[in-house]
Amino acid sequence: MQRLFAAGPADLTDEGYFTDPAQWTPAHAHEMAAEAGLALSDRHLAVLSYLRERFAEGTPLTIRRIGNSGLVDIKGFYALFPGGPLKVSSRLAGIPKPASCV
Repeated sequence: MQRLFAAGPADLTDEGYFTDPAQWTPAHAHEMAAEAGLALSDRHLAVLSYLRERFAEGTPLTIRRIGNSGLVDIKGFYALFPGGPLKVSSRLAGIPKPASCV
């Protein structure tokens, strides 16, 4: 389904994940985060950038891999993205839902 954001239109799945990561901009992330009650900091954006880079490389995304990234530990990852950190952060990063997420 197509959704109109202030940042521009984007095609999303029924769960709110981008179907085309090329449509994503940081402005989309800020808008989606605000709707979820999150204010994105530089640390949030660093994690989102990391996720996008790993996705582009074809690297499978896991909470453990992010915890070992040097950007944030696992506890910090949960604090940044409460309520399912890998699901939430992937959605905000404009990438498809990771296979490891149910």
